[in-house]
Amino acid sequence: MDRVALLLVIFGALNWLLIGLFRFDLIAVLLGGQEAVLSRAIYILVGLGGIWSISLFFRERGKT
Repeated sequence: MDRVALLLVIFGALNWLLIGLFRFDLIAVLLGGQEAVLSRAIYILVGLGGIWSISLFFRERGKT
């Protein structure tokens, strides 16, 4: 689950980079606009991935 959350967070961060630099929302373009059901589902999944990733701050790292 950690890897899935990380992948979602990276994808979301790259999308925000595109929005910030070029005002280009890749998710909206690929999935039919910001109000499209599939776009909204992706935005929700990215947000949930971010929430899950908060837990990484509070976990102890395994000793290797």
